[in-house]
Formats: sequence, C-alpha cells, structure tokens
Amino acid sequence: MSDAASRLQTVHETIAAAARLARREPNSVTLVAVSKTRSAEQIEALIAAGQRDFGENRVQEALAKWPSLRAAHPDVTLHCIGQLQSNKAAEAVELFDVIHSLDRPSLLQALIRSGDKAGRYPSVFVQVNIGDEPQKGGCAIADTGALAAAVRASPLPLAGLMTIPPLGPEPSPYFALLAKLADEHGLTGLSMGMSADYKAAVMLGATIVRVGTALFED
Repeated sequence: MSDAASRLQTVHETIAAAARLARREPNSVTLVAVSKTRSAEQIEALIAAGQRDFGENRVQEALAKWPSLRAAHPDVTLHCIGQLQSNKAAEAVELFDVIHSLDRPSLLQALIRSGDKAGRYPSVFVQVNIGDEPQKGGCAIADTGALAAAVRASPLPLAGLMTIPPLGPEPSPYFALLAKLADEHGLTGLSMGMSADYKAAVMLGATIVRVGTALFED
C-alpha cells in the first residue's frame, strides 16, 4: 500500500468510527482532500488511492493545476473552499463543482451572472462566521436565513452551511451551533471539520469534512 493510500485509509477509518459513535452511516460523510499548495504528483497519488473530492482555496492556484488533472480524471469533483472575490466568480463557476464560501449577496449575484453566461451552476454552501470573528469570511449568524433564502430563489443549488470555527477554543460547540442553524433553515448539508477536528465534526453532523494535512503529510 502506498503512503497516500495508507493515510487515506486511516482518515476513512476515523470518519467511520466517529460516524458509528453518532449512530450515523459512515457513507453519509464526504471526505474532501484539501489540495492547496500540493503538487499534481501528490494529488495524483491520492486519486490513484481512490480519492475523488478535492478542495482548493485560491482560484488562480486551482487554474494552474486542475484543468489537466480533470482532463485525466473527469470523475473528480472539485470544491472551492477558500474566500472568493466577486471578480473571480466567472473563473470559479467554470472550474468548481461546489463552492463552500458564499457569504454575501454581492457574491451570489456575481455567481448567478457568471452561471447564466456559462450555462453552469455550481452547488453552494452558505459560509457562516460562527465565531463572529472580524478577520474571517462568512455571513453573520443573523443573516444566514436571508442569504439561504436568496440562494433558494436563484439557479444555484443550495447545498447547506459551511463554517471554520475559531482557532483555540474547543470546536464542538461551534459545530453544534451550525447544525442547529441548518436545522432551523431546513438544510441537511454541513461542511465543517478539518484535519485537527474532523472527528468531532462528524459526531456533530458534518456531511463534508475538509482534510489536508492528515492526507498529505505523515
């Protein structure tokens, strides 16, 4: 077994164990491999091991390496997980299948316009600034319902809510709050949890976890 395959197996086993503790089906959780800063060779190793969902933070970096990778592996699903500027909306719509960082009405309108031109509408997660951190992307908790309603009224499929909890405090209360918000707004998709905390996220309802370090580094 390759190093990449071994790391992938370990992460899947951790997800499965956490899901079973929460009385969930392990296959209800999608693993997104965060491939920002990683080379095409590193990504290819994970693809060879069976990984099919990948996440990138920056449009320009993704454009530099993913067109050729996707041509070789058309079954891969590509996720935009970083903050997205409205002036990058057209490129994002063309490249990504899922956008996790919709956090404001102006970006939604840019994505709609770009989708109309491209004839392609990625699914979107509304990103919530769950810790009310001024330096972090995401809409305010109080604005979640309005932004979700605006997506529902658009051609873009609404996948659910996404968050990145504050660094330092125990993340579980923030994951629980996002799950509560999703339930209040009739949403089932929860993109939450990264390498350091994805087990807790799965136990609290994550349907997508975004894992980088645990997959690419020993």
